[in-house]
Amino acid sequence: MKHSLNSSRKLSTALIYAALIAGSITMIFPFAWMLLTSFKTQAESMAIPPQIFPAQWNFDNFAKALESLPFWNLYMNTFLLIFFRVICAVVFSSMAGYAFAKLEFPCKNLLFGLVLMQMMLPSQIFIIPQYQMLAKMGMTNTIFALVFPGLVSAFGTFFLRQAYMGLPNEIAEAAYLDGCTKWQTFTKVLLPLTKSSIAALAIFTAVFAYADLMWPLICNTDLNMMTLSAGLSTLNGQYTTNFPVLMAGSLLAMVPMVLLYLMFQKQFIEGIAMTGGK
Repeated sequence: MKHSLNSSRKLSTALIYAALIAGSITMIFPFAWMLLTSFKTQAESMAIPPQIFPAQWNFDNFAKALESLPFWNLYMNTFLLIFFRVICAVVFSSMAGYAFAKLEFPCKNLLFGLVLMQMMLPSQIFIIPQYQMLAKMGMTNTIFALVFPGLVSAFGTFFLRQAYMGLPNEIAEAAYLDGCTKWQTFTKVLLPLTKSSIAALAIFTAVFAYADLMWPLICNTDLNMMTLSAGLSTLNGQYTTNFPVLMAGSLLAMVPMVLLYLMFQKQFIEGIAMTGGK
């Protein structure tokens, strides 16, 4: 009996590991294919049957990508987009999340319902009114135009509200008894306790901003004012595309996000773990 139980456990463990390995390969394969394609010639990238490895490792594609796009401007625009959206998300979402979680004010549930409604609606619905607002202000083709949709974050408000709700009310009450105002209780007592959640929100916001493609293409038509994702889309031709150059440019565009993840992966994991529990 004991032997059969051990055998079944080993079998189930082996099946779990096999499933995880298969999932890992499935996720890694597109990245590996992009990496290999960036070193191929255009003929090799379109060969049938597909050619996995290049006949000769070709670095010219990276030079062509750098010549085709103003990467310095694209990096700078993307950095500014991420920086300002993260700052706005952290500052405004922290205050709104604290208010919805710990304060009582008129129409609280109604206003939070509007926040949830904004989360549930597709973001494409807001593109036309947002663009009309920017056009009337004369702010298209600017960094402000890139940041504009991220000035407030419904997701960030909901995310940090859950974090503040996980903090005991006794902490705020003790701060009140010690003479703290509501603002001091927020800034000096409760806000430092949500640092991991704030770090997670900052990383989420950075990833969402980095991956945003549609809005930068709409609000900024000047190539020098585009972000990395929008700039890379211009390498797609109408009838034909040089895939090795496109893949080389994609690798160059991945550098900021890879560095961001390597630097803050601990905070990201901690924020997810803490926000998911009471």
